Amino acid sequence: MRAYWQLTWAQLLLFARNKNMIIWSFFLPIFMMLALGTFMGKGGNQFSMSVAIEDKDHSTYSKQLTTMIDEKAGVKVKRIPKQEALKAVEKGDVSIFVRFDKGLGDRLEKGKAYPKGEKESIRLYFDKSNPTVSQIGTTVINQAVDQLNKKAINYHPAVKVAEKDIQSRPLRTIDFLVPGILSLMIMSNNLNGVAATIASWRERGILRRMQGTPLKSSTFIAGQITARVLLNSLQAVAVLLVAYFVYDVKIYGSWLLLLMIILLGTLTFMSIGFIIASLSRTPETAGPIAGLISFPMIFVGGIFFPVRDLPGLLQPVVKAIPIGYLTDGLRGVMNEGATLTQLWLPTTVLTAWFAVAFAIAAMTFRWDVK
Repeated sequence: MRAYWQLTWAQLLLFARNKNMIIWSFFLPIFMMLALGTFMGKGGNQFSMSVAIEDKDHSTYSKQLTTMIDEKAGVKVKRIPKQEALKAVEKGDVSIFVRFDKGLGDRLEKGKAYPKGEKESIRLYFDKSNPTVSQIGTTVINQAVDQLNKKAINYHPAVKVAEKDIQSRPLRTIDFLVPGILSLMIMSNNLNGVAATIASWRERGILRRMQGTPLKSSTFIAGQITARVLLNSLQAVAVLLVAYFVYDVKIYGSWLLLLMIILLGTLTFMSIGFIIASLSRTPETAGPIAGLISFPMIFVGGIFFPVRDLPGLLQPVVKAIPIGYLTDGLRGVMNEGATLTQLWLPTTVLTAWFAVAFAIAAMTFRWDVK
């Protein structure tokens, strides 16, 4: 037990003296969060579309319609002439161009059905090569026109729809990203960091000198894990404090449960890192192997976007790897206030991954290169 605590303390001292490790482990996740938070904004509205409008009618109705479009959430209206607007649509600077022709106000003033064969009073110009933007843009414009049409003919609906928001807590983009950044930090620090460090120590003969002592491989691995668990806990707290004070990111669940999931994630990826280090003869081979394993997890682990948006072909892969369960567990606690009972699946899978990986790491651990 004494050897275990001495190893843990020695590793913490090594961390404290390694300036590069402090910069990459502490400041990189915070910088990433600040960069993504600044780029994507604090708000929860992820929809953004620019609409160019040319008003040839200059009636009360055309001005009212312009105001209605401008008031749509995420829509920015620019008033520019046709030729300039068409070029902006071609370049992608404007999502859609709307033109109100003369006679629009007269048609609405009459309040009669639109006669067949008569020219349309409103024209839409958009780029069909971008179907998502064009579909959303036409829907937004058509909704505004429909509202104005109904108002002009004094339309009274026979049936109304009541909308109820079942999300009790507002979820913004940054609220979704912070748990993902924590998950990425845990995976990178432990899987990539451990694999390269242990392989380097083995090549330099540090582990060979330890082998001459009564130290067991399981004790050595346990000491490394404990030191990194403490380090990751400090890193997570630092990231969460910055997220709270800068972006007002709240943790709705238990801090104790959050730290427990961070612990499980650290144990899991450290054990995998030890397996990679045992299979690699040099740090030059350990780094690429660790990168080959961790890099795809960034895209299929739900770090930056929901797992449900991934193709169906990748869903079995997502359900088999630990990063997705770590991210789900962190988001469950932070964004939903989930309890341990509700997070039984992520915690069970992470525990199973840790138990199997630690057992393999202890059996395959090598003190020497040979």
